[in-house]
Amino acid sequence: MKGLLWLLAAFALAVALSIALRGNDGYALFVLHPWRVEISLNLLGVLLLGVFVTAYFLVRAVWHTLALPSHVRAFRERRRNEKGLKTLLNAIRALFEGQFARAEKLASGAHELGAAPDLASLLAARATQRLREFERRDQWLERAKAGDGDWRLARLMTAAELLLDERRFDEARNVLRELHASGPQHVASLSLLLRAEQGMANWEEVIRIAKLLEKRDAMPSEALEGISVNARIALLSRKTLDPEGLARYWEEMPRSDRIRPKIASAAARAFIQLGDCRRAHRIIEEALERNWDSALALLYGECIDEDAHERIERAEKWLKDRPGEAELLLTLGRLCVQRELWGKAQSYLEASLATRPTQAAHVALAQLFERTDRPEQAGRHFRASADLGLSGRASG
Repeated sequence: MKGLLWLLAAFALAVALSIALRGNDGYALFVLHPWRVEISLNLLGVLLLGVFVTAYFLVRAVWHTLALPSHVRAFRERRRNEKGLKTLLNAIRALFEGQFARAEKLASGAHELGAAPDLASLLAARATQRLREFERRDQWLERAKAGDGDWRLARLMTAAELLLDERRFDEARNVLRELHASGPQHVASLSLLLRAEQGMANWEEVIRIAKLLEKRDAMPSEALEGISVNARIALLSRKTLDPEGLARYWEEMPRSDRIRPKIASAAARAFIQLGDCRRAHRIIEEALERNWDSALALLYGECIDEDAHERIERAEKWLKDRPGEAELLLTLGRLCVQRELWGKAQSYLEASLATRPTQAAHVALAQLFERTDRPEQAGRHFRASADLGLSGRASG
């Protein structure tokens, strides 16, 4: 269609020129002694136009001839880039398909062709990681360093993630600290740093990072809560041989953490191990007043101390709000045994068994019968406890 329009335009121009030149009788005279040349103006115009057109096309032909090598180079470069991009896309697809050996080979080819060499290096590093070829992986990461700039963040994040997968927590942490030293701490890098600190058992840092992630709503609150609780428990377990350090750490801990049942249980056990039953009981009482937990209530009766009578009164108040709580009934039975209130202890222990039979309740009742010279009944409960243990293993 475009060619037809040009043809019509040429015909129109020819018609216009022929009309314009029809009435022109002028001529041009060229004198070069001893010659004289006389031609019409119309012919002169046509000749000049022909010379101009010929010169134009001749110049263009010469220019294209001289520029031919650069055109060839540009063509080859385009073909190389297209081939490299296609190879890179195939490498990405192979990586997602799980064809890791092929992904590395294609990424290597893309790197040689110069198609996003930094991205190709990172793809090859991920592929070799899945192939468990860690030496080659490190080589690819080193190659990616050459393009540090726009790809620096991607390289450091990739390196940290791959090191964490290999459980090289210390090296991964160093990489992430290098990243954070030169830029903001974004959610993804903080999540990786959290894994590194967990792997190195740096529980104080784990708690700090978990709080940062919670503020940014980066992970489910339940998951972050579990991480923080486990970190607190680990720190408490480290201080079981340091009474002053344990007491100081507990007092400095936020109250919102102290009343968490799992943390309170770990702290109470730590103080019990140090022989400070009174402190353990206060910890349990404070936590149970805010967050009831059956396992924590059960721990309330384990440590023998002179405050058993006070604990019985407090536990009986709890029982009014939670009648039929098997663990609380068992705790009351144990506390009554400590005070040698045999009849009351037997009533609570039998009520606990009636609510839910457990090995602990059978053993406590058997020990009570042993102390009150009733060996036959004691033996029956010991056997019942053993039967529960066997049935539990069989069902497991």
